[in-house]
Amino acid sequence: MSETNTAAAAETAAPHRYTAAMAADIEARWQDFWDTDGTYETPNPTGDLAGDAAVAARPKKFVMDMFPYPSGTGLHVGHPLGYIATDVYARHQRMTGHNVLHTLGFDAFGLPAEQHAVATGTHPRVSTEAAMDNMKRQLRRLGLGHDKRRSVATIDPEYYKWTQWIFLQIFNSWYDADARKARPIAELVAAFEDGSREVPGGRDWAALSSAERADVLGGFRLAYASDAPVNWCPGLGTVLANEEVTADGRSERGNFPVFKSKLRQWNMRITAYADRLLDDLDGLDWPDAIKLQQRNWIGRSEGARVDFKVTDTDAITVFSTRQDTLFGATYMVLAPEHELVDTIVPAAWPEGTHDVWTGGHATPADAVATYRAFAAAKSDVERQADAKQKTGVFTGAFATNPVSGEKVPVFIADYVLMGYGTGAIMAVPAHDARDFAFARAFELPMRCVVQPDDDRGTDASTWDEAFVSHEAKLVNSANDEISLDGLGVVEAKAKITDWLTERGIGEGTVNFRLRDWLFSRQRYWGEPFPIVYDEDGIAHPLPESMLPLELPEVDDYSPRTFEPDDADTSPETPLSRNEDWVNVELDLGDGVKKYRRETNTMPNWAGSCWYQLRYLDPHNSEKLVDPAVEQYWMGPREGQPTGGVDLYVGGAEHAVLHLLYARFWSKVLFDLGHISSAEPYHKLYNQGMIQAYVYRDSRGFPVPAAEIEERDGKFFFEGEPVKRELGKMGKSLKNAVTPDEICAEYGADTLRLYEMAMGPLDVSRPWDTRAVVGQYRLLQRLWRNIVDEATGEVTVTDAEPDEATLRALHKAIDGAGGDLAGLRFNTAIAKITELNNHLTKAGGPLARPVAEQLVLLIAPLAPHIAEELWRKLGHTDSVVHRDFPVADPAYVVDEAVTCVVQIKGKVKARLEVPPAITEDELEKLALADEAVVAALAGADIRKVIVRAPKLVNIVPA
Repeated sequence: MSETNTAAAAETAAPHRYTAAMAADIEARWQDFWDTDGTYETPNPTGDLAGDAAVAARPKKFVMDMFPYPSGTGLHVGHPLGYIATDVYARHQRMTGHNVLHTLGFDAFGLPAEQHAVATGTHPRVSTEAAMDNMKRQLRRLGLGHDKRRSVATIDPEYYKWTQWIFLQIFNSWYDADARKARPIAELVAAFEDGSREVPGGRDWAALSSAERADVLGGFRLAYASDAPVNWCPGLGTVLANEEVTADGRSERGNFPVFKSKLRQWNMRITAYADRLLDDLDGLDWPDAIKLQQRNWIGRSEGARVDFKVTDTDAITVFSTRQDTLFGATYMVLAPEHELVDTIVPAAWPEGTHDVWTGGHATPADAVATYRAFAAAKSDVERQADAKQKTGVFTGAFATNPVSGEKVPVFIADYVLMGYGTGAIMAVPAHDARDFAFARAFELPMRCVVQPDDDRGTDASTWDEAFVSHEAKLVNSANDEISLDGLGVVEAKAKITDWLTERGIGEGTVNFRLRDWLFSRQRYWGEPFPIVYDEDGIAHPLPESMLPLELPEVDDYSPRTFEPDDADTSPETPLSRNEDWVNVELDLGDGVKKYRRETNTMPNWAGSCWYQLRYLDPHNSEKLVDPAVEQYWMGPREGQPTGGVDLYVGGAEHAVLHLLYARFWSKVLFDLGHISSAEPYHKLYNQGMIQAYVYRDSRGFPVPAAEIEERDGKFFFEGEPVKRELGKMGKSLKNAVTPDEICAEYGADTLRLYEMAMGPLDVSRPWDTRAVVGQYRLLQRLWRNIVDEATGEVTVTDAEPDEATLRALHKAIDGAGGDLAGLRFNTAIAKITELNNHLTKAGGPLARPVAEQLVLLIAPLAPHIAEELWRKLGHTDSVVHRDFPVADPAYVVDEAVTCVVQIKGKVKARLEVPPAITEDELEKLALADEAVVAALAGADIRKVIVRAPKLVNIVPA
């Protein structure tokens, strides 16, 4: 009989068997029911989403996934791994008495949609909304229990109105270092006006022009525009934040070269919060690896600021963690981008300048310009790499070492970066490997100021390498006012720091690797800045009444891009070409005037910095969020001192991008009194990745994985051998499997079970379509244990279950319940499978209590079939809000445990003992056993080691 005929015969014999067709019907019906019934609508304690007061009075649980970006290609089976996991967890939490908030929105602004629009000529809004619709369809088919009333999209003007509003809160704030919090900028202005705070530069506030006041305030605002070195990517036509540049100096998106350039851009003063961002990590329930990445990115280090005078008016400020070696500084190095370079470069080379210092150039200006172009073409990683050939050039200027009075030459070199410290170093070549190599290359002097602990002596000119030590004593470090000789490093640091501070030429300070967040992009598809400029170029915030400032419809939304390697270019924004939108007449409170709008847009990170707050109160048109609602869902509580989302699941790749930015925004909003939670996400969980095999032909190109033929352990495509490797899943690798395919072949519940059963959630695992059938069969056996496949009738009985079944049931409830609460879904499924197998082998109809608890047990994992079976068992309510089964402790404990008795490490007996047996009782029982007595043969016993109830180890004398 053919396979088709066999399947047809089976279907005829068992017309009510659980099949893919039946699964599709069940799943579609219950998804419709959930939508119509509002099953997943979560009540707030107040406001327009207030609902069932009894439900709102339960313990709350706020569960979130990282924002998905709506891709035009839709989902593959790797995408919903985290979404299914949070859905299972949220369902279990509902069934254990929690009011659960679980929803999903879309992070829909950003570069991919704009690039797709440029390539296809389709407006990014059109393609993005189509992609969202497709993803919503796919996600609905998976049976995800989201409160759809709360879903948001960052491209909705009613959403980005509040993104713009938050930007204005940050713009209109400054960080008070004494109070360690943000305060309204109006309070700073008032302090300048009444003289309680000195205006930088010592001038009278009333005497300053509007432009001068704006410049002063710009030095304090938490959102500010400045001319600063930026990461310019000609291939994308935009600037990038440090976090968006890869380790090899290329754009994260598109893999284009990135260059250093100076442009006027918006920045967020995230550095003001560096200490708090570090300190508050301790109170978060995050993976240690993510905390470490954030700590390293923030990069706190203690040292001293030291000023080296160049002229009467100019000084080079350095930050050093080894200020104790100041007497050993024999030259200085500035980053090529350092702002002082242009100021200090003389017209001609000073008399006696070494030829090796000039790079063969006629003037210092020529040398500096040539070297700057050379350095700009290299990434930060390349610049810091331990290259054998050290490069640089003399600026023609000298600085004065403040402790020795010695004039030391000032160089620029690519191994010094503006992104760390002050962009300048005091070079101590005897005690730093990079400085040593540079000094050798440029024939610069070395001075030993830390006593070597070997036999090399203190003449550094004879050394083959630098001597680096944090424990050795200081030498050759004295002048008429201070001596560090003989001191250890710690003592010397303290002494020299006090000396520098007393003379006003330095001070102890803390430095951070973290840089301010570059916050503007030269793109179209992003949130417009709510900023306009007057005729004097002064920035003015729009009043709240003018929000949202909507993104205009334009015909040409392409950014101007350039040849990827052309560093001598600058951005041109798409919005700048829309003159009717850019040039406006507005009344900002002092009459109608002409203004020019900001033509940059916000980065795609903006909308995801605060979306957890909008989920709480998505339809509030008057406030960012109702304070009572925010306090209920996210406020501080026992074990969560800084508040935040109870569980946040997403990829580890966002450790220093989204997660750091969102923490910063939360802290500003907390300081200003808008929210009660100082942290956005209390518990973070990083799910692993679903991988897939990639098959490559002889050219190395991917070929369709679905068309591969396997023969004797080898793989072939159209008859030709191919290589197999494990990698990501995606359309470009021709190995993507869509959830639609699996749902059509097996059903959504099977897909959900398979993804959760593949292994621990935080570990990457390979996809194997052939293995999906295992979970399909589990559901078929589950169905068969309750429903007669021939008649469709329920087969349960009202008889009492036997003790073996009760023990199997309650052990499964106890184990699976703990696993679901702990995100150990694979082991929960294993325990449910073990129970179902026990019931199958036992044969006969299931007792009703066993059947009902089995259905409730699997409901978080496979909700559609659970709903259907629950209804067939005679219930009219949904399993979603039913109580999760509770294990009876009496049936969880084993009746007897096998105890192994060893003598000299060899097993001599096995005893069946009660699980609660004491160590004394177990020892007596073991020593009295006939086999043990015979094995000892009267020998004395030196020691008995008891590990009740499973082990006794007897050591004869």
